[in-house]
Amino acid sequence: MQDANQVVLFTLDGQQYGLRLSAVDRIVRVVEVTPLPKAPEIVLGVINLQGRVIPVFDIRRRFRLLQREIQLSDHLIVAHTTRRAVALVVDSVTAVVEPSEQELVEPREILPNLEYVEGVAKQEDGMILIHDLDGFLSLEEDRALDDAMLSG
Repeated sequence: MQDANQVVLFTLDGQQYGLRLSAVDRIVRVVEVTPLPKAPEIVLGVINLQGRVIPVFDIRRRFRLLQREIQLSDHLIVAHTTRRAVALVVDSVTAVVEPSEQELVEPREILPNLEYVEGVAKQEDGMILIHDLDGFLSLEEDRALDDAMLSG
């Protein structure tokens, strides 16, 4: 299998989502998140992972899902954008799959300007939105995170 086509599947409230395996560094059990003053709303705080301070994204907020407290059964997907390492709080990580070309659909074919989505994979049990981490933060949020990380 080729990394570029592989997708890590994760769940939030029973719905499956995906990230390109090439963007994922590791998956770990949730750890304590230290709040980061002045960070954008999407950022829950930071974690220390082997000496690296990594911002933790609240993708529930970005996807407009019901908010809930982090649970001990949750996982962190530690991944990277073109600018930084990030961690995403997810309910669970379920599999790594490699959708075929026939299963992949361009997001603009479904809905023009679909934010944060780089593709859609049609699977037997439903569709999986493959997310683009580089699009998760607006430029303003990215600058605010930079400022918060420097001053926090």
